Amino acid sequence: MIEDAVETYSDLFDIDQNLDRLVKNIELLNYLNPLNIEQEKKNFFACKYRFNPKFNYRKIKFNPYKMQRLFFSQRLERIEDEEIRKLYQNIIYEYSGLIQCIETIGKGKNFYYNSLKVFGTPKERDVENARFILHFEDENNTNTAINKHTASDAEAYFIAFGKRYNFDFNIKKSTNISAAAMVLNASETLLLKKNHMFSDNDLMVLANHEIGVHMVTTFNGKSQPLKIFSNGYVNNTETQEGLAVFSEYMSGCLTLKRMKELAYRVIAADSLIKGYDFKDTFDLLYSQYKLDREAAWQITLRVHRGGGFTKDYLYLTGLKKIYDYYYANKDMNILLTGKVTLEDTESIIKLQQLGLAHKSKHITDSFSENLNTNTKLDFILRNLK
Repeated sequence: MIEDAVETYSDLFDIDQNLDRLVKNIELLNYLNPLNIEQEKKNFFACKYRFNPKFNYRKIKFNPYKMQRLFFSQRLERIEDEEIRKLYQNIIYEYSGLIQCIETIGKGKNFYYNSLKVFGTPKERDVENARFILHFEDENNTNTAINKHTASDAEAYFIAFGKRYNFDFNIKKSTNISAAAMVLNASETLLLKKNHMFSDNDLMVLANHEIGVHMVTTFNGKSQPLKIFSNGYVNNTETQEGLAVFSEYMSGCLTLKRMKELAYRVIAADSLIKGYDFKDTFDLLYSQYKLDREAAWQITLRVHRGGGFTKDYLYLTGLKKIYDYYYANKDMNILLTGKVTLEDTESIIKLQQLGLAHKSKHITDSFSENLNTNTKLDFILRNLK
């Protein structure tokens, strides 16, 4: 059936493959993570948080102007189906926005405004949701919260966890990432922060988040006939991160502390639109919200890297949307077909019916059974606006 579709929609496949060749160069997070995080962290703590860090970034390996021109030279009028043509048109605009983001990394407000165009900014409702979560009292820490595992311990854990899925991925360690772990889609690599210490619960969270969703959608996307499933639909971050945190919830390792971390990210992202610089956002989290300085640094770094990166507020909005979607008894598997969005499920079904896409090869195993026993989390998630 796929062979017939390739023949019938040859123009579509030509454009899809052209975009695939171009988009391999523009993995935003590859460029966005500063190269000198640890040194600037030491400097920032040594100066008692009075001076903003000065981050260095990777050099761009492509010509942004030429890349933009190549994207917009695609002859989309060759795609006869209006709905599919519109999908590809929107994707080209999205990739164009990502190129502008990469081109302006480290250039202050220029990057921030480009980030806003691609990822948006928290609405007042999102900030109210974050404050609602922060009103709840912390739960007692158990032994699962002690940071006792090294990055090498984590690597062994993730290798063992990955065996439940029928795909192989790479694991590398790096000091130049702002998260404890992250997936690089193009190279099928799980990056671990080299000097990070992990708790038992961290390992469960990251395994279910990074491997159970991000790796699953990476390999599902790459198995699809059309490369847009791998390279990403427009605004797919909210759905993808929502699925990943929902996997934490379903596997029983989502905690109130983790929910609060997502809430603080919303507060930090909101501080950007209020004109806060790095030290202002850090002070907001550290002095006003009483976060410990490591956590305050980590969240501030994530939202201020590049010049102001708003993506982090989407974890909470995405989680709420996926939670509601699941409890409406809708098909979760369709959201795992690649780097897709909840809003495009009808489009995905249409592509499947035309023989241009197939069902998910790999399924997030945590979605098969709800292991969450924390009634407080359900109360919070039901009552988010």
